[in-house]
Amino acid sequence: MFGLDLVGLLAVALVAAGVVGSLVPMAPGALLSLSGVYLYWWHTGFTEPGTIALAALTLVGLTTLAVDWLGGALAAEVSGAARSTTLLAGVAGVALLFVAGPVGVLVGVAGVVFLAELRGSEDPEESLRTALYTTAGMLASNLVQALLTGGMLVGFLLVVL
Repeated sequence: MFGLDLVGLLAVALVAAGVVGSLVPMAPGALLSLSGVYLYWWHTGFTEPGTIALAALTLVGLTTLAVDWLGGALAAEVSGAARSTTLLAGVAGVALLFVAGPVGVLVGVAGVVFLAELRGSEDPEESLRTALYTTAGMLASNLVQALLTGGMLVGFLLVVL
């Protein structure tokens, strides 16, 4: 690929895998992208990408990581879910990832939020609204992560190629 050696190709593959990983709940998209950037930087003897490009790619990667870690909780908080519900939903999401995959995370988190909020408020309509907003926020978080890691990929390719 345009004169890249095996390690360079691996670095590009890691950054690209980060874009794919950002679309999957609980997958380490940002960390994959940052790993690819830093692998390439190490491989070039710490010369490419340059300081400004490396700082910019790192900032985007860290921002993506923050969106990943805080997006779902923030969505639950904004939707009106109690903090205990948010914590419970986070634990359920991690557990369900291993049992039912990404779809299980979304369905499970929505179910946990609905049931926990229903238990607290006894208002099914409000509980459903909170669960739907939380799920929509999680999906929006993944979209933002995909856009950020996609931007990292484009920026990285412009530096590398």
